[in-house]
Amino acid sequence: MRIVLVGPPGAGKGTQSRLLVDMLDVPHLSTGELLRESIRLGTEIGRAANEYMADGNLVPDELVIRMVFSRMQESDCHRGWLLDGFPRTVEQAQALHDSLQQADTPLDVVIELDIDRETIVGRLLKRAETESRDDDNYETIMARQQVYADQTRPVLDFYRERGLLRVVDGEGPAADVFSRIKAAISQLESGP
Repeated sequence: MRIVLVGPPGAGKGTQSRLLVDMLDVPHLSTGELLRESIRLGTEIGRAANEYMADGNLVPDELVIRMVFSRMQESDCHRGWLLDGFPRTVEQAQALHDSLQQADTPLDVVIELDIDRETIVGRLLKRAETESRDDDNYETIMARQQVYADQTRPVLDFYRERGLLRVVDGEGPAADVFSRIKAAISQLESGP
């Protein structure tokens, strides 16, 4: 199964992704984690990405697309994958769509975690305290929320037009959100 999980930073994509990949037995392709690993390793993509991320901006499409497509070619992705944090722009969504169409491996579903902005800001500020994440300060959080609203929200329309978008309430305990995601996937598997 090929799934894209979408939601603003702090919506719980990482938590839900871990639960989903365990359930589906597919790799979790988190662009945030892939980028942080590239930064840690000092790769060309990592050095370029670090400048953008430090200011709360999105990494340019060209770098992200190259990184994600390279990862998708690895053998553990042949049965499917869960994308978290990609695509973030319509250009990325179109590039992914075109690539999957060429490979005759279409996307199965896009799940949007719908959650209140105040809840997200609270979660991220708490994460900053518990995980010592440098990119979780109030100014950066608000910048990332605005970037999401401006650049990623249009991606939802892209997938809605193709009949792939399923909106899931992202509020509440992680187990409740996961139950709602599983229900959305079950509806897919059982048909209309």
